[in-house]
Amino acid sequence: MTAPRSSTPRKVLGRLSLPERTYVADALRTETVGGVLLLVAAVAALLWANIPGLHDSYESVADFHFGPAALGLDLSVAHWAADGLLAIFFFVAGIELKRELVAGDLRDPRAAALPVVAALCGMAVPALVYTLTNVTGGGSLAGWAVPTATDIAFALAVLAVIGTSLPSALRAFLLTLAVVDDLFAILIIAVFFTDGLNFAALGGAVAGLVVFWLLLRAGVRGWYVYVPLALVIWALMYNSGVHATIAGVAMGLMLRCHRKEGEAHSPGEHIEHLVRPLSAGLAVPLFALFSAGVAVSGGALAEVFTTPETLGVVLGLVVGKALGIFGGTWLTARFTRASLSEDLEWADVFAVASLAGIGFTVSLLIGELAFEGDQAMTGAVKAAVLTGSLVAAVLATVLLKIRNAKYRRLWEEEERDEDADGIPDIYEEDDPAYHLRLAERYERKAAEHRRIAQEKADARHGLAEVPGGAGDDRDGPA
Repeated sequence: MTAPRSSTPRKVLGRLSLPERTYVADALRTETVGGVLLLVAAVAALLWANIPGLHDSYESVADFHFGPAALGLDLSVAHWAADGLLAIFFFVAGIELKRELVAGDLRDPRAAALPVVAALCGMAVPALVYTLTNVTGGGSLAGWAVPTATDIAFALAVLAVIGTSLPSALRAFLLTLAVVDDLFAILIIAVFFTDGLNFAALGGAVAGLVVFWLLLRAGVRGWYVYVPLALVIWALMYNSGVHATIAGVAMGLMLRCHRKEGEAHSPGEHIEHLVRPLSAGLAVPLFALFSAGVAVSGGALAEVFTTPETLGVVLGLVVGKALGIFGGTWLTARFTRASLSEDLEWADVFAVASLAGIGFTVSLLIGELAFEGDQAMTGAVKAAVLTGSLVAAVLATVLLKIRNAKYRRLWEEEERDEDADGIPDIYEEDDPAYHLRLAERYERKAAEHRRIAQEKADARHGLAEVPGGAGDDRDGPA
């Protein structure tokens, strides 16, 4: 006889498992630090590009070429940052995606439905908003993909700056959204921004990836083997006409991210732990430094809201992202047996969806690819990305601040560890040993308070027995 299916509805944005919570906390800690560096780099780029005495030097450094021309790699500094350093970022994104697919939330199709649907809607609606804006205004449709990306590092930097105690479930939702978002951004770059294929170079890159995979399967270790091979694969991929960052994500997806018996960490988790600080702390900030330096003036900012292409980017990030992610989440809950966690409200989902409108790194990259060769439009689209990301950040800050007191209570409850065993109490409430430890701890405290109370009582009793003690007024003057 088949057992009846449970009628208990699955919770949307409910409590994370302890291993997932630990992983998310570690990942977000690095991303937050990287996000602050990214913010600093973006501000530095804007100052460097707009201070009259420094503007020319910014252009000179960004346009300075170096690299072996014989290998087709005589690139500018800005080009190296976009194609080279961002390959490291996408390598980490590939590992994150692989881990989510084999060990994280995305391995369960029911749990994966929410972030996948939310991310898809969060990319489709901004693209639709951009398209409608430009069809109505007579603009170019080339930039439809620009507002589709979310920058998790920048979003977390905003959270760090405003100091909100966002519950771990919402932070994990944001992180998973960004992972799925990165996957589809990679597909967009590979499919829509690849032209003039060099099949010989592409074949060489594929062969290199096969060698990379075989070495991993054989258990070969040593950075001195994989780093040179990765550089060769990257160079071949760049010369093939496919965007070079695809090499990074392909290698990331090949790493094993499930643990074998006796392993504390899988190879993918170990390498991600080593490479993520390099990605978040160096690669992405340097890309921002040489991509975010656009001329900003009153006239340029006004044109952002009057030119169809740039207005479409701003509306896509601010309006499209929020409505798409919120709508996708609501639809998933509405048409499945899932229900929103009782600790949260739909206003919280909308606030996080607004935060996802910060589309910095990948949006800047897609903007450069979409309007390649049109320097004026490329600069205008970059200004639109910065403007839209700023407006989304301010909107999300206001919405999150309204609920921050509630978030702080939830966060404190998540962090409470009264038995001091290093595991939050909410994960041990069904464990009898936890309650015994807590009872023993309270009994020790009670015994200590009884001892102090007895000492105070004895001291007071002894003082009362001393003739003429404090408070004895009988020996006063007649």
